[in-house]
Amino acid sequence: MSLLKVEDALAQLLADVSTTETENVSLHNATGRVLAVDLKAQRTQPPFDASAMDGYAIRADNIRELPTKLQIVGEAPAGHVFPDALHNWEAVRIFTGAPIPEGADAVVMQEKTERDGAFVSILQDVPKGNNIRSAGQDFREGEVLLKRGTELTYRHLALAASMNHAVVPVYRRPVIAILSTGDELVMPGEKPSDGQIIASNNFAIASFAQTIGADVLDLGIARDDMTEISTTIEKAVAARVDCLVTIGGVSVGDHDLVQDALKAAGMALTFWRIAMRPGKPLLAGSLGITRVLGLPGNPVSSMSCAILFLQPMIRKMLGKEGPYRIDPAICANPLPANDYRQSYMRARLGKDAEGRTVASLFSDQDSSKLASFAEADCLIVRPPDAPASEAGAPCQIIIL
Repeated sequence: MSLLKVEDALAQLLADVSTTETENVSLHNATGRVLAVDLKAQRTQPPFDASAMDGYAIRADNIRELPTKLQIVGEAPAGHVFPDALHNWEAVRIFTGAPIPEGADAVVMQEKTERDGAFVSILQDVPKGNNIRSAGQDFREGEVLLKRGTELTYRHLALAASMNHAVVPVYRRPVIAILSTGDELVMPGEKPSDGQIIASNNFAIASFAQTIGADVLDLGIARDDMTEISTTIEKAVAARVDCLVTIGGVSVGDHDLVQDALKAAGMALTFWRIAMRPGKPLLAGSLGITRVLGLPGNPVSSMSCAILFLQPMIRKMLGKEGPYRIDPAICANPLPANDYRQSYMRARLGKDAEGRTVASLFSDQDSSKLASFAEADCLIVRPPDAPASEAGAPCQIIIL
């Protein structure tokens, strides 16, 4: 089977991925969720003409000379409506947010007044509408203020609350099952025997999926045994997860059993092996309604493939726009000509004297090295068959 280009593989992967179903969640649980419908205001804001200041509600045409003394006829705190109409030469002590009394058409801030018992002297000219927030000044009932596809932040949730929505319709978080495979793996905290290593990829992929917006079902570690792998795959299918992510066992070695187990379970293969570095053994397919993504076992390969393929899948399920962002930068290093595979190289980011973003490559790009991946700020995207370039040439990066 020939190697697929990255963009072709991504197109095949996402071709029939659809958004998850809609569910209603409370505002307290909506941070980071994606709005599934356009959201209309269920009330007008402000719902009445309101004072923008602590001060005195007055009739502006009463102020013909300075100072003008007015009689204080009552008080209007926030949350309460003054019961009477305001007449000429009267004032109402008013507080920020309180409804403007009937008959009043301006508010003078308290700093521009002098109070003497039941009277207040106005010390400045006050135009009509002064310090009044008109009803509907922010928005009106029925207006669409939040669009479908909005990733909800604290700002959007404040608006939704003001629109009088206690719950919002969002796309359900997809459930991603993660299965690590290999006799060589033990969990952190356990004592590995000779020839074994500590499992790390499952924690990275789980955290990454959760960061993007998915829920995770950890299926643990399956040994290099066809029965054990097949039994664990059956658990994922029975749980009706949105995507099963396997880690390791998808290459061509005698102990790489995952692909055979998936096929035996009825997987329809979408593709296998991509023209990319690292991550060539990537596999994609489907088991009924469950997507399958088989990641390589090398840590950097696994995480790079998650960035490039798992992330776009989850984003599309959540109704988010675009798979990931690619930014321009300057490469600090000379680069040799590239071969037929698209490369993703770890780099640190900085700024040059002109304020441009500069990416400096790590000297060792071995796909087993976690320390440099943890330290990296970005991946430099090196297209297939790219010619050699000198230090200072433009490049494209994916921010980590």
